[in-house]
Amino acid sequence: MTVIRLGYVAMSTIVEHCSPSQTMTFAQFRRMKDREAAIRKLERIALSNLANCLRLLRHNLANDIRFFRLSSRLIPLANHEELSDWDYITPLEEGYKNIASFLKEHPSRVDFHPDHFVVLNTNKKDILKTSIQTLAMHYRMLKEMEIPPLHRCVVHIGGGYNDKEKALELFIHNWGFLHRHLQEMIMLENDDTTFTLKECLYLCEKLGIPCVFDYHHHLAHNGGAGWEDEWERVIHTWSSSPLPIKMHISSPKSESEFRAHAGYINSKMFLGFLQKVKGSVPEIDCMIEAKEKDAALFSLMEEIRNEPSVEIIDQASFLIK
Repeated sequence: MTVIRLGYVAMSTIVEHCSPSQTMTFAQFRRMKDREAAIRKLERIALSNLANCLRLLRHNLANDIRFFRLSSRLIPLANHEELSDWDYITPLEEGYKNIASFLKEHPSRVDFHPDHFVVLNTNKKDILKTSIQTLAMHYRMLKEMEIPPLHRCVVHIGGGYNDKEKALELFIHNWGFLHRHLQEMIMLENDDTTFTLKECLYLCEKLGIPCVFDYHHHLAHNGGAGWEDEWERVIHTWSSSPLPIKMHISSPKSESEFRAHAGYINSKMFLGFLQKVKGSVPEIDCMIEAKEKDAALFSLMEEIRNEPSVEIIDQASFLIK
């Protein structure tokens, strides 16, 4: 048997007026003639985002959800080159500390998935510099929220550049430019167009990085073939982590839009996968990447409630028998 714990991504479709990703574009910032007033507005937006993030964590607690992806857009423009002098920590201290206090009292697994512009296998110095700065920003936010940074940021490998072998070696080369505390923060995910699970595992094993297996990506990229042969390798990449193995689960929107995420999870597909991995590890944390967010989680739990292979633990976790 294996315990399956479900989580969802960043925002709720159930809790109203609770976005942790309210933003201000740089164009809007620049249109304000008083720069200090513009910065104060940024800080008000960021504090509202942090307060809404805390509301979502309370919502999660009420529904037994102990696995959650934080929005990478909590602090708008925090990493913009024209705002490098902005201290986005001190004025927002109360917001960070409220989340830290809550998580200390109600422990949950929370992490980040920085946006696609974090590319570590680039051959362009400016892109690599921005990518490292973005990771450093995530590290600072984790520290301010008193979340242990170890294995808290999922990233993709990057571009194939018409030579995947060279692109993989470029990732290894650029890895050396990351400070150790940023390296330790990272998990790698297989993607749906370029780097397969096997190629992701090559880097994970070589560099000591946990592999986050995305089942939907694998289906889109490999037609579903071969993951069973690599599952033990995926597990092994987590052997030195204090956290349970993490994976992503989503369902295709349609046959014609297979890579796009559906609103909800296909429970039959998900249970079919779980039957093949049950017993291989004590626990799996499954991050639901569905358009309907927490509603998709609740819908999935309701669908599987009477399945003979499932024993419900609470509103967001179950045993697969």
